[in-house]
Amino acid sequence: MTTFLPVLYSFRRCPYAMRARLALYSAKIGHEHREVDLKNKPPEMLKISPKGTVPMLQLVDGTALDQSLDIMKWALKDPFLSSEDKELIEENDTTFKQALDRYKYPGRYSEEKNVNYRDLGEIFLKKLETRLRPCAGGPTFLDMAVFPFVRQISKVDQQWFEAQSYPYLTYWLDSITSSALFQHVMQKSSPWSTGDDPITISF
Repeated sequence: MTTFLPVLYSFRRCPYAMRARLALYSAKIGHEHREVDLKNKPPEMLKISPKGTVPMLQLVDGTALDQSLDIMKWALKDPFLSSEDKELIEENDTTFKQALDRYKYPGRYSEEKNVNYRDLGEIFLKKLETRLRPCAGGPTFLDMAVFPFVRQISKVDQQWFEAQSYPYLTYWLDSITSSALFQHVMQKSSPWSTGDDPITISF
């Protein structure tokens, strides 16, 4: 079927897909949204990007962007990032994400059981506490890139997180979570199948 809009294959709870959606909505880029059942991925998606990961954005010329940061850069027109922003995003996507996964799913990994992955994750949170501030113009590229992962760690043990001394980080997190932008990107939809009516996101 011919489409004149980019097509986003996404999964609502995936933090990588979440940040791609935040960028597309923030830039007010119309697109067709296709929610993916990760246990039954649509053949149309696998044909375009055989590795089958979300998010995946198919541009109108057929180009497939299957890295969330590439989708963000495309949507936000390759924004300028300071060296500090780049370093924080790199740390978010590597050491912090590794600690987050092992803290959230302690029985899933075979690493040393005596490692406190929450403490390792806090190293990154403390850096963000000194760096992040709500932006009057809306979330920045850095905000959108790291927010879904910080949100995730805050929900593993919410009572513990709220008891920590992160006033700026907590305010930043709450301001994005309560924003209209976030409410839009977190709307629920059923998994897409071939022949379904398109879900068109327009602005």
